[in-house]
Amino acid sequence: METILLIVFAIGYTAIILEHKINVNKAASALCTGIVAWSVLAILNATGTERMLSDLERHLSDICSILIFLIGAMTIVQIIDMHGGFRIVTDRIRTTEKRKLLWIVSLLTFFLSAVLDNLTTTIVMVSLTAKLIANRNDRLIFAAMIIIAANAGGAWTPIGDVTTTMLWVSGNISAGAIITSLFLPSLTCILVPLIAFSFMSKGNVEPPVIQSRDEEHALPDKLSRSILIVGVGALIAVPIFKTITHLPPYMGVTLGLGLIWIYTELIYRKYSRNLHAKYSVTTAISRIDMGTIAFFMGILLAVAALQTSGILSNVALWLNEAIGNQSIIVLVIGFISAIVDNVPLVAAAQGMYDFPINDYFWLFLSYAAGTGGSVLVIGSAAGVAAMGMEKIDFIWYLKRISVWVILGYLIGALVFIGNHYLLFG
Repeated sequence: METILLIVFAIGYTAIILEHKINVNKAASALCTGIVAWSVLAILNATGTERMLSDLERHLSDICSILIFLIGAMTIVQIIDMHGGFRIVTDRIRTTEKRKLLWIVSLLTFFLSAVLDNLTTTIVMVSLTAKLIANRNDRLIFAAMIIIAANAGGAWTPIGDVTTTMLWVSGNISAGAIITSLFLPSLTCILVPLIAFSFMSKGNVEPPVIQSRDEEHALPDKLSRSILIVGVGALIAVPIFKTITHLPPYMGVTLGLGLIWIYTELIYRKYSRNLHAKYSVTTAISRIDMGTIAFFMGILLAVAALQTSGILSNVALWLNEAIGNQSIIVLVIGFISAIVDNVPLVAAAQGMYDFPINDYFWLFLSYAAGTGGSVLVIGSAAGVAAMGMEKIDFIWYLKRISVWVILGYLIGALVFIGNHYLLFG
């Protein structure tokens, strides 16, 4: 059964990689991969139908929580964009020099991702660069740096990435230890590719052709600014909501969407029905990329099938027996997280090891699982979101970006090792 599952996953993964070559949308390939993998489990399972269905329901609950969060975050970002909220920000970024702009966007993403989550930050920043840069090739480089910076930024706080949150909530790491241990390694992880792309970037970016006021939006700046504040405030409040209530993030983002919906409904009582319909939340929902949602669902279903079959746990056990060295094991897990979702990998590691809180292994795992996904464009939620928004080609990313990500990842790992022994001995 394990062999058949691996073949199914390999075929589906190949179809996703070759999306533009075979002219089949990656969402369709991902959905088929996920459903076929579970069908193999259902037909050949050795644990019984009842247990298999129980595992499916448990995984589906986790998957749906991610999808609901994604839909809520994307809708809020779409609302801000529809109302010209990002224009309020872009108007304050005066520079058109590529190098300077690349540094501003990358560092802003890095620090914003530590407060929000890396997925939301990526959606916001990719939407922002679309308002600043017309040239597609330039936007692709910026989108790649946003992926790297968002993943690295999310790794050094307990609320910036789902895996660090898992380790934090489970009592494997503390907030203070992860911030002090991972800030410098995570920053190094983005500085290496950022410096490399800075040397490659010359001249100025070309801004998009600005539509007339009537074509873009017939709303006053005051309203656009208020929507921006309310929308970003709703996103920032998600980790605060989680900390206070201990409810999952999708509850917080759904509450934020509901509040911004009420806010816009009250505001538009003064405007015409046509204007209300044009800028309503229901219009924003209709504009989000459901193909990205479907792709997420398929990929997560496929990975869940691998986890349920025990394949991921077996891989982790094999690493422990074959390698032995903790640092190398963690680095390998980071590279594997570029191929499969880092959540089941971290979950498998939590089940394998029983180290004390803030142990070297847990802190290093936080770094590796958070930043290793940037090696491939489909290796993280941030990468998948940017891939869908900017139509990033897998092979292009592999050829142009991956080598610099690997270099930054490894140098950041060396910084972590040195920093850890300086702090903890």
